[in-house]
Formats: sequence, structure tokens, C-alpha cells
Amino acid sequence: MRNILLVLGLSIILLLTACSTKSVTTSVPMDYDMDQLREIYLAGGCFWGVEAYMERIPGVYEVTSGYANGTTENPTYEEVIYDDTGHAETVHVTYDSSKVDLTTLLVYYFKVIDPTSLNKQGNDRGEQYRTGIYYVDDEDLKVIQTVMAEEQKKYDKDIVVEVMPLDNYALAEDYHQDYLTKNPNGYCHIDLSIADEPIIDPKNYVKPDDETLKKTLTDIQYEVTQNNNTERAFSNTYWDTYDRGIYVDVVTGEPLFSSSDKYDSGCGWPSFTKPIIADVVTLHEDTSYNMVRIEVRSRSGDSHLGHVFDDGPKDLGGKRYCINSASIKFIPYEEMSAEGYDYLKSYIQ
Repeated sequence: MRNILLVLGLSIILLLTACSTKSVTTSVPMDYDMDQLREIYLAGGCFWGVEAYMERIPGVYEVTSGYANGTTENPTYEEVIYDDTGHAETVHVTYDSSKVDLTTLLVYYFKVIDPTSLNKQGNDRGEQYRTGIYYVDDEDLKVIQTVMAEEQKKYDKDIVVEVMPLDNYALAEDYHQDYLTKNPNGYCHIDLSIADEPIIDPKNYVKPDDETLKKTLTDIQYEVTQNNNTERAFSNTYWDTYDRGIYVDVVTGEPLFSSSDKYDSGCGWPSFTKPIIADVVTLHEDTSYNMVRIEVRSRSGDSHLGHVFDDGPKDLGGKRYCINSASIKFIPYEEMSAEGYDYLKSYIQ
């Protein structure tokens, strides 16, 4: 599909982009440590979408589109499409390793590809649309293999992502660079908004044993998180707190909610329109007290947090996550780095 659209409009695109230059686009403004810049090359189907997606990830310095691991020197787009050069449409990702690591980038990458699909992504078919991870640093191979092994656990079919050293890479023509910035309504086979969601690894937030919890939690924290009790409205710690920061599971420290999504619902408990990402909470039917409600629990700690209702702000999704203060701990924005949550600071408004 992408090929047909491009062939039909190629002459127009060339005219429009004849005087254009490549611009560097990053996800959020930040100071980059130029001494910490590293690179990886990723093939995931049409490079228009992959480029736009990767450059939205915090810590990514620059992304460009090109052709990798084929046989022809400096191929043109037409040669890659029609002359069987063996190249894959590939993006070159340069990132600040002090702000984002390769593992995180690869997890983002796997979120928007079908790793079991051979030579096909989205509506595009052909060898040039295969998936691939091409590295220039041999030390990266172990990281790639570890992520690949974790991803394979999610599929019954074998993952067919090509993993090889980078070979015979060529930068694509200028009209391909930042294509979706130049053409906001252009073809894109992936959901770019996925890049706006942080990666929160549950393995980093382990629940202590019950004996430890009884020593480290207060009585009310233990009763609420472990025995599903509820604290009193308007007399809990965070019901009227609106400082900038995040709220984490008091049991494991796993990030759950952001101050950006907190609002005054008038109910007397902390209220949020959504969790930081959907994965950090689980939802369960609760029929206690002769009512039918949806209970909210934390992912890693399985802590009872509260309930979610459908009476939240309509323009923000209509949800009200009504959460016990005793289930959460507030980390002020200024303390997030020291507490190990620096990777989430760019997501706090």
C-alpha cells in the first residue's frame, strides 16, 4: 500500500522536498551528554512510522531513515523496492545512554512490530519490510539476545527478527527524512502514541514477605493493602495533596499514578483519571457490602488500592480511580531522581 501511494505522488513529493533539509527531532527537550551517545539500527516495516515513533522516546537524540544489510552500495529507494538489493528499511537511532538504555529502546521497538511476521509489517509486504536489529557494538549483542529471549516467551510462534552486525548502510533520500513531520497525514502503520507511555519493569518492584511487611508498614497501610480495608474519607494523607510528583505502591515502590492525572473529585480520597500506564494496576469484580464495584490492585505487590468508577471527568476518559492514601507513597518531583524514578520525570507535567 505504501509503495502505491509513494509512486503516485513521487513527483509531487520531490518538488515539495527539493529544498528541504534533515531536522533533528527529539521526544522532549533535554540536555544530552554527547559523550554518552550510542547507536542502534532498527528495521520494523515502513521507516516513516518507525522513525517518528523512536524519536518520541525520551533520551533519544536523533533518528534518521535509511537502508541496511543489503548488497548494493548506496541504493536508491527505487532500487530497494524493485531491484532486489536485499536491504531493509531501517532507522538509525542515536541515544543518550545516560538517559535511556538499549534494553528500554528494544522493549519500545517490540511494542510496535509483529516479531513473528516474516517480510511483512502493517500493509507492507516484501523483504525490504522485514524486522531486524543491526548493531555496531559487539557488547550490544548480549542485551539484544536477552530482550529477544524475553519477547519469545510471549509468542507460540518463533520470532523472526533478524539480528546481525550492521552492514552496507545507506541514508535514505531527503524526502524520506522526518516524513510524517512534513506530511502529518501521511501513511503510518504503527500507533505513535505508544511512545508516550513509559516502560515500567515489574521485575524491579518485588513484594517483600509478610513478616517484612508487618515490620515496615504502619497498621493502616497493612490493613488496607493486605486485608482490603478502607481508610476514612477526608482524614487521610493525600486526599488534598496536589504537588508535582508520582504515587507509588507503598508495598513495592512500583509507580502507579502521576500528579498530572490527579484531580479533586470531592470524595475525600485521592482521585486520578488514570494510572501512569494501564499495566501497573489490575481490575477485579468486588461484590462485598452487597455492592458490585471494580476493585483496583497493584500489579507487582497485589496491594488493594481502592476502586474505579465511571463518574470521572468525561473529557479525560470518564474514569475516577478512588485510591486509599494508605496504599500509596508520594514521591515529590524534586526527589524522583534520588529515589530511582528519574526515568519517569519527563512524563510529569
